[in-house]
Amino acid sequence: MLLKSEIEDAFHLQQSKLNNKAVAAIKRTGAEKIDLDNTSIQVISGVRRCGKSTLMQQLMKAYKHVAFLNFEDPRIFNFSVNDFPKLDEVIPKETKAYFFDEIQNVPEWERYVRQLHDDGKKVFVTGSNASMLSKELGTRLTGRYLNTELFPFSYNEYLRFKKEKATVKSFENYLLKGGFPEFLTSENSEILQNLLKDIVYRDIAVRYGIRNSKTLVDITLYLISNIGKETSYNSLKKTFDIGSANSVSDYLNWLEDSYLLFFVQKFSWSAKSRQVNPKKVYTIDNGLARSNSLSFTSDFGRLLENLVFLHLRRSGKTVYYFRERRECDFVVFEQNKCTAAIQVCYELNRDNKDRELDGLTEALTFFKMKKGIIVTLNQSDQFKIGDKEIVCVPAYLFFNDPVN
Repeated sequence: MLLKSEIEDAFHLQQSKLNNKAVAAIKRTGAEKIDLDNTSIQVISGVRRCGKSTLMQQLMKAYKHVAFLNFEDPRIFNFSVNDFPKLDEVIPKETKAYFFDEIQNVPEWERYVRQLHDDGKKVFVTGSNASMLSKELGTRLTGRYLNTELFPFSYNEYLRFKKEKATVKSFENYLLKGGFPEFLTSENSEILQNLLKDIVYRDIAVRYGIRNSKTLVDITLYLISNIGKETSYNSLKKTFDIGSANSVSDYLNWLEDSYLLFFVQKFSWSAKSRQVNPKKVYTIDNGLARSNSLSFTSDFGRLLENLVFLHLRRSGKTVYYFRERRECDFVVFEQNKCTAAIQVCYELNRDNKDRELDGLTEALTFFKMKKGIIVTLNQSDQFKIGDKEIVCVPAYLFFNDPVN
């Protein structure tokens, strides 16, 4: 337990810094869904350093009397559920809106948040662990919250941040640098290297009591270096000499819960088949991948594929990869129906054209669709194959189109 004076000092110092801080005005994708008039608890989840705190500070402007507390402040590192009554004494009585950053660090935080909600207060919380948030929210706050996921900048957000237009050149820069706001300001790779360490060590190894953190780091770096490639529990078990596939499964689940990596299943109507087949791995940000992997710095095709995945994941759609005789990079589902088939090819040429078209048309035939998309760096083209229409779209237009 903390002293009331310790909580008071941390709270007032954070409030004073907040009041003196200029807040960036970049409009975030998805922020428009946050209804300030809705009485539900508003949860903002996402990877570390993607802008959750800044978004909260933007939302604070709508309220006259607010309270803000970041639970990652070292001065309140040991904050427990028993310290919330002291926090109540510190926060001014006229406060109508509460903003809590990284509240997942406090066990049983949801008890206090529910109390505030039941008392008619508006509450915003952020967190960077999807599973932990959903478990705690689902236990005591069912029906009382709305969740908004935040990612590093999308291409459109990147353009607004950099004050650039949608061109091949601006997209190439985004392809390589990614969308973490702090990195885009300084372009210091150490920022993204330290971010990876924070996620792996603080958010996973320490939180879940992993004694052999080196193996976790090795797996993480290996997967980040193999974006767009298939992986399985057993293959990783053998590669890293891990005792059981269950341990590997835990590692991958924790990496995904932290929003660092994502695993895409091979499409099958059978849920069991989807579980046992190899999965493709993608990461939260190209800049982070390039800053932490020497072998991944110049594979532009996989960088582009990763961005297309993130674009689809950001939109909340369910995504699989498809393979029968050939392969299609992404098939997109909405309400249990396949609505899009997308192939990604950095540069379509004589050597790869038939392979890319065959994989896409096979997926279109399987799902009884007529139109498919190939996302390229800067090529525009159309192909008619039987009753199928294939459209090649330059990436800077694909990502700039609100329909996609």
